[in-house]
Amino acid sequence: MRSKTIFARALATATLLLLVVAGASAQETLRPDNEELGKKLFFDTNLSTPSGLACAGCHGAEVGYTGQDAAINAAGAAYEGAVAGRFGNRKPPSAAYAGDSPILHFDGTKWVGGMFWDGRATGWTLGDPLAEQAQGPFLNPLEQNNASAQVVIDKVLASSYKHLFRKVCTDSNTYYECIGRSIAAYEQSKEVNPFSSKFDAYLDKNATLTPREQQGLALFRGKANCANCHAEPLFTDFTYDNLGVPRNPLNPFYYEFEWNPAGTAWVDTGLGGFLKTVFKNIEALWGPELGKHKVPPCATWTSGRIRASSRPTATTATSSRSRKLCTSITRGTFPARDGRRQKWPKT
Repeated sequence: MRSKTIFARALATATLLLLVVAGASAQETLRPDNEELGKKLFFDTNLSTPSGLACAGCHGAEVGYTGQDAAINAAGAAYEGAVAGRFGNRKPPSAAYAGDSPILHFDGTKWVGGMFWDGRATGWTLGDPLAEQAQGPFLNPLEQNNASAQVVIDKVLASSYKHLFRKVCTDSNTYYECIGRSIAAYEQSKEVNPFSSKFDAYLDKNATLTPREQQGLALFRGKANCANCHAEPLFTDFTYDNLGVPRNPLNPFYYEFEWNPAGTAWVDTGLGGFLKTVFKNIEALWGPELGKHKVPPCATWTSGRIRASSRPTATTATSSRSRKLCTSITRGTFPARDGRRQKWPKT
């Protein structure tokens, strides 16, 4: 059995290497206008069917580019899409500080990289998981609900920024690829990733932690084992874990029987579920990964405060103790909105 597992993983690694090489060859050099175009695409409410839902509708800039509705986050955590009554099945992950996630691969002991909670934006096609993730919600019937990539392209070509689009995206054969890459360029910009928190200043030796923050950091790096997965400075190692968190009965996806025939019996299989669609009968590759989800940054900033990130479909209420441990030392206290470094007092 062990030899079969080793062979299966070796075969998977070889297959992924071929896909990665093919995807990387498709990459193009980013130009300065890409970020500007990406921002316009990100905030365009016309790029859904019906219109009204932009990327920013579920990834709010004011809360670290994740779900911005406190009431939703405290309950079902999944957000409504462009069509009234249709909800996604997971909480929107943060689009900030995500661009360093590598192409999904097996490193010999674990799966690393990719985007989305289940890793399905692998980077195997475009050589960039973030760009592939950016393409996904446009065509998801539970999110922006466009019938095809061409529908999205036609809307962009009719937009107020169509001239910028044509300037950046010069090949009509790769328009949709360019849309994804441009959004990814914006999501990798200093505006989205300012690195302006007190913890960043501390790493740069421009700030001193309070005694309580020092205690939190010691716990985070030591006894609490947070840093085992939430590696500094991004507070993620881009791997996947199954924490055994119970299901959240307030998740509206359980009751969307048109899109979820299993109803309340539905189980989020995460990374393993995605890998099963790729490797099918090679259970040694996907079986151990069932229920695993991407390790998110430990916290995201919101209106000058820290809020601990929640798991995608599980209960969103973390214990107050773990929340305090996590938030006492991580990114987010009064970040500079313009991407510039803040001057933190050395208390």
